[in-house]
This record gives sequence, structure tokens and C-alpha cells, in this order.
Amino acid sequence: MEPITIQTASKTYPVFIGSGVINQLPSFIHEAFPTITNLMILTDETVANLYLSDMQEALNPFDCKSCIVPSGERAKTFDVYHQCLTFALENRLDRKSVVLAFGGGAVGDLGGFVAATFMRGIPFIQVPTTILAHDSAVGGKVAINHSLGKNMVGAFYQPEAVFYDLDFLPSLPMHEKRSGFAEVIKHGLIHDPSFYSWLLEHIDSLESLGADDLSHMLSKGIEIKGAFVSKDEREEGIRAFLNFGHTLGHAIEAEMGYGKWTHGEAVVIGMLFALELSRKKAGLTFDCEQFKNWLMKLGYETNMPKELVYNKLVERMKQDKKSVGQKVKFVLLKEIGSPVLYEISDEELMTELYKF
Repeated sequence: MEPITIQTASKTYPVFIGSGVINQLPSFIHEAFPTITNLMILTDETVANLYLSDMQEALNPFDCKSCIVPSGERAKTFDVYHQCLTFALENRLDRKSVVLAFGGGAVGDLGGFVAATFMRGIPFIQVPTTILAHDSAVGGKVAINHSLGKNMVGAFYQPEAVFYDLDFLPSLPMHEKRSGFAEVIKHGLIHDPSFYSWLLEHIDSLESLGADDLSHMLSKGIEIKGAFVSKDEREEGIRAFLNFGHTLGHAIEAEMGYGKWTHGEAVVIGMLFALELSRKKAGLTFDCEQFKNWLMKLGYETNMPKELVYNKLVERMKQDKKSVGQKVKFVLLKEIGSPVLYEISDEELMTELYKF
């Protein structure tokens, strides 16, 4: 398969998708970085146990240092970030070194932020191992979490390339498949009605995703993400539409405790809430019951966790990066493929949360 090209104001880079594409990594690195000194593989405990030996074998020609961090959102802390910088310094990384972020979205976020800030920025390559990372590995948003909000400490820093090897995906547990597929759904809803219809018609189970369907939906999702990023790299305009479902989703993640709910499972609740708001505020005509039934068939929870306190959710949402002056802004849909940004008052938000 021909690589997908992501073009932004600061950098243009390829996304390689397919089975066995990591075998193309050595030739890419030799060509892109002829004076490379060493390579830091940043991965997590889960991926290390499954695939690190395969990656090390593929990268045998290079001087590789492997830094292993906790799995999931536990990787995106100040302590782990500091440990990664210490590892890089102790292993003599320099400005001719390259970071390879090998894992899911959390590792990609952390690895990219380490690369962005080490010696004021060194190159990095994304090698995603989850469905969710089809979204986070593209676009250059890299960050770690703060106790008061997700991804609050970070940068816009584009990778040199993305190598998306589909051979890493079969080992994903079901909750991670659901987490990643939520972002695929999001891409269809905000940009492409025909793609959303294709998903409804073709995907009736996440347990047995065929290679062709998987490749098509991930390629399509990456192309859609690239279309937004190419026009608005630093989220000063339309790139904010990619946060559909995320305003409430991030608040749920934070209030539940990072890692208790996966990112995508929280975003599904956020999308359902945003769709209800879209019907009331933006005139959306949409069959929410059909959508909800499809989600339940795929194994998603469609109800808000009962232990959540709504005023705390509102406070979390007011800290969202789209909020200005403590005013909560939601990405809503006028119709499928036509997103808009709406400011919602605290009072209305509380009322709608109780109704929801």
C-alpha cells in the first residue's frame, strides 16, 4: 500500500500502513538520518513483553536503547517523563539521536513529548500498536497529564514518520479495541457521512475484524485526521472539531481516575451527549437510538457512570483546552460531516447532564 502523506505547516511526513511494515524501518532510518548516533525505543511493559524482541531484531543495525514505562495513562506522569529524560541522558543520547515511540496512544504522547523537549527537540518516529493510536499518532499533539486535566502539559511536535504495522493489533484486548474504534466512529461523524454509513453496515462485531476492513477503516480515519491537521496544525480553528465527544469524555476519564475507563469508552459517552445537544442546539436530525443500539451491540457502555458528580464534571470541562474564560465549548453537529463549536452555559450544561 502506498503511504498516506500528512502535510502540515511545519512538516510533511509519510504514514506506512500494513502487515510487516516495521521491516521497512531500517531503510527509512538510514535514508532519513544518515548521521544517526543511537536510537531510543520508548515502549511500555505490555508491548515490551509481546513485541520488543521483534522490534529490536528489526532494528539490529542500530545502537538501540530500550526505555520501558508503565502501561496506559500511568505512563503520562511528570515522574515517568523525568525518568525518560534521565534514561536518555544516562545513555548518551544527543541531537543526532532518534526516539521511537513504540506502543499505544499514551506511549506516543509521552515519547513525542520527550523528543520535543530533550535538548530542545530531537526527531521521533511513531510506531503505534493499538487502534486508538491511528488517531493520536498522526497530527503532532504530544503531552503528559496533570492531576487537574488530561494532556495539559505538551507541545505540537510532528513525527518524522508513522509506521503502522497491523500485525501488532490482534493481541489487543477487547476494551482496547473498543477504545480505538470510538475514534474511528468520531472521524466518520465529523467529516464523512458515507464512511459512517460504511461503518454501520460493515462492522457488527469488534471480535473478528477482518484485515481488509481494519486496513480500510484505519486508512480512512488517518486520511480524515490528516485533512483537518493540514489546514490547522496548531488547533486555532477547525482542528478543534476533532475533539467531538472529548469535552465530556476527558472529564469522565479524569473523574473516574485515569485508566479506570479507556479513553474511547469515555469518548463514546461524550459523543452520545454531544449528539443529544446537537439535536437541541444545532438542528441535527439523527437516529440516536439506532446509533446507541449499534454501540451496545459492539459492547459499549452507553450510560454515564452513576458515581460521577455532575458539578465536578462541569468544573473539569471548564478546564478543557477549548474553553476560554471558563466558558465551556462543545463540538456539535449540524448534520453528519458538518461540525460546529457552541458555547454552553454552566446552568444549561447541568440541566442537560441530569436529563442525559
